[in-house]
Amino acid sequence: MATTTIPGVARTRGTTVTEGRERALWRDWVGALDRPLTSYYLILGTAVLLIALGLVMVLSSTMVKSISETGSSFSLFQKQLVSAAIGLPLMILASHLPQQAFRLVGYPAMIVSAALLLLTVFQGVEVNGATRWLDIGGLRVQPSEPAKLAFVLWGAGILARKDELNELTEWRHLLFPLLPGCGLLVLLVLLGSNLSTALVFLVTFLGLLWVIGAPGKLFVAMFGLVLGLAVIAIAIEPYRMARVTALFDPTADPLGDNMQSLHGLYALGTGGIFGVGIGASREKWGFLPFAESDFVFAIIGEEFGLIGTLLLLTLFGVLGYAGLRVASRVKEPFPRLAAFAIVTWIMGQTMINIGAVIGLLPVTGVPLPLVSYGGSSLITTMVALGVLLSLAKAEPQAQRALAARGPGRVQRALSWLGLENTTTAAGRGGTTSSGRAATVRSPRTPAPRGGRTKPTNDSGPIPSGDRSRRNRRR
Repeated sequence: MATTTIPGVARTRGTTVTEGRERALWRDWVGALDRPLTSYYLILGTAVLLIALGLVMVLSSTMVKSISETGSSFSLFQKQLVSAAIGLPLMILASHLPQQAFRLVGYPAMIVSAALLLLTVFQGVEVNGATRWLDIGGLRVQPSEPAKLAFVLWGAGILARKDELNELTEWRHLLFPLLPGCGLLVLLVLLGSNLSTALVFLVTFLGLLWVIGAPGKLFVAMFGLVLGLAVIAIAIEPYRMARVTALFDPTADPLGDNMQSLHGLYALGTGGIFGVGIGASREKWGFLPFAESDFVFAIIGEEFGLIGTLLLLTLFGVLGYAGLRVASRVKEPFPRLAAFAIVTWIMGQTMINIGAVIGLLPVTGVPLPLVSYGGSSLITTMVALGVLLSLAKAEPQAQRALAARGPGRVQRALSWLGLENTTTAAGRGGTTSSGRAATVRSPRTPAPRGGRTKPTNDSGPIPSGDRSRRNRRR
């Protein structure tokens, strides 16, 4: 018997099978995002990739400058590599510390940061017209960088305590002492001619108000206050005003105020789709000032092209998504506030840096997190990501998964040091500070006086023949 094949039916079946496979792959991919430690591994993976990319770009963008200043092509790269080597163990340590440690360190870190910023105003080192650095023991540090993390931990701890006490129903509890603390840091930073870092503090302050649920009128008022302070800070300094006016007419002064922004755009335009190749940048040969720090994004666009810049934006997008995922999944107020504040700080600084490079914002001196040259910025950001990794373990599913694994070597070492405080969480019937489920024992009921107790198990009384020899009646 002859058989007839219907082409349309065959194509339909083939299309159905293909669509079924695509749906299965999509379900598997979505299911992978629902795993307990997805946020943790997303943060860790993107952080490692960004740090590696930053080291490569620092090496590429500083070779010409290093060989002209020191005679070695690797002098600045070695400093950045040492900073990464210092930041890596600190990030790992922070990722294993309990939440209570971050809450306790908030106040001391805030006090030390304010003292260092005040010392920088009077004893700081002036570079390029800005007093942002402080020489401590032969090392040049930028105190405003660790102050960002200190403000995040202090502000999150303040609002979390007020939330636990149900004191956030009035506007004064939302603003005090958070607003004066932020204002003090902003004032000290502005005294050192560092408007970009002051904007990062103010953006982080607005992020804390947003996530805590501040009323709309109060948030709009604070946003207007931040905008007004920025306008005043720009108006009182002629060079800042020149940068703002240069934003609207980039070709007005190509050899003066607009030189940096123009050569940044030249670098991005030269890169095209795929770039000129790693290490082949032309702008780093003295044409683009601060190519390794403020304008490293332009060098990435020149050497890796549009594809490289999109991949970099994707990495920062995944990092921001993972941080917001942590903030939305944790139950307690402190990890939610701290995670959102860290994401606001890193993402806000990223947008300010990239916006200045592509001509959407005035040129500022804020570095690109994890990528730009600068040891203070790199180490502080790595420690902040370690805090975010620790907070990712506070997700309910992550806590159960880690409890099933049992304590690791780092947790056991911290318990020996007394940093794993399990008694507090156990008394509340919740989880320990490291994320393990706490076991709460019910009080023992005393037996009636004069009565006899019978050893029992889950199935009832234990037969006398199964009792231990020493418990039997002789």
